[in-house]
Amino acid sequence: MSNKRVEHLQRIKDAIKNADLSEEEKSNAWRHIEEWYAEDKSFGTLYEKLAEISPKIEALMEELGLI
Repeated sequence: MSNKRVEHLQRIKDAIKNADLSEEEKSNAWRHIEEWYAEDKSFGTLYEKLAEISPKIEALMEELGLI
């Protein structure tokens, strides 16, 4: 994971920690962020595999607004 993403995740984690939320709400918020991160990471892996198959994939994904 890039340093920029680590920094963003740390800022989000700190914001959740300092927010006026119950412990359960904080836990749920962080769980959702972890799920989104896993989905984002999976999408990146999928994109890389598809790009290996054909360089036209990048243009197609841009046209669809996915990247």
